[in-house]
Amino acid sequence: MLEHGGRLRAAAQRYGIPLSDWLDLSTGIAPEPWPVPSIPLDAWARLPEEDDGLAEAACACYGAAQALPVAGSQAAIQALPQLFAPGRVGVLAPSYAEHAQAWQRAGHRLIRLAAGEIEARLDEIDVLVLANPNNPTGERFEPSRLLDWQARLARRGGCLLVDEAFMDSTPEDSLAAHSQRPGLVVLRSFGKFFGLAGVRLGFVLAEAALLARLHGRLGPWTVSGPARALGLQALGSASGAARERRAGQLQAAGQRLATMLDAHGLPPAGGTALFQWVCTPAAVQWHDFLARRGILVRLFETPASLRFGLPADEAGWQRLARALADPARPGRSEFIRDRVRMIADESALTCKESS
Repeated sequence: MLEHGGRLRAAAQRYGIPLSDWLDLSTGIAPEPWPVPSIPLDAWARLPEEDDGLAEAACACYGAAQALPVAGSQAAIQALPQLFAPGRVGVLAPSYAEHAQAWQRAGHRLIRLAAGEIEARLDEIDVLVLANPNNPTGERFEPSRLLDWQARLARRGGCLLVDEAFMDSTPEDSLAAHSQRPGLVVLRSFGKFFGLAGVRLGFVLAEAALLARLHGRLGPWTVSGPARALGLQALGSASGAARERRAGQLQAAGQRLATMLDAHGLPPAGGTALFQWVCTPAAVQWHDFLARRGILVRLFETPASLRFGLPADEAGWQRLARALADPARPGRSEFIRDRVRMIADESALTCKESS
């Protein structure tokens, strides 16, 4: 199994720091959970019923024609490749690694593509899989470009799969409204934006025929009764204004994090409202340095990089700021040297302009 963020118990054991003393920034999940309503007893006591309005609530929220609730988008990521005949699958790299693994396991030939290669190599593949915004790079794709790629693939019987797990804060960039097109599949995650990853709820948006096949593959009762009840409440029209406020708050927090990292010599190479991605040759050293201070971030080997999630409260923000400013931090001497050089260059330019 692939490793993911959030493995806090393993970090606590490795570094000898109690679980309660950690600041976990290793996941791209909203740090403040959505208020959990009272769950009706029937949701616990009875088998889930699929005509409860959850799919319709998701369609109304995302602007889609059809939606299939699933036990987290991960369930769909693993099952969808099995619905396609073995073929050539272009997978954005780097990106969420579960996609590539699932298509490879299902017998497809993988073609890993950088974002800049997709346009030129689109005719070589049968299925294109990407995340928008991408995880962990935060790279974004214009909806018009994605729809052009989807049309080109569909003309040959191909498919575009777009993972929109981090789209909720920028819904204007979503392809949900087009997801009824043959040859287009859109995945949406519930837990990240709502800060309720443990609920295990997600949605597949696609044409009705494909959703029916996926439903048959997954079987009945894939989403628990309590998860359905919570999803109905959060996605319902009455919660629309609260979702908009939450999106704005998360965008502001993401910008605050980017500014803080840049001020301490770790300028993000990309990011979303829920995380910032920093490329640095000292990624391993930074990861260890922060972990020894009880701060867990996500480490990536290729390319060497770190993903920082959002602190949950002001105490967490201040704790991260202190760690980033610690005199013992990796690369501090180089950071000071570069800052001095930058100030000197700016001063020289000012003097020249004044003269």
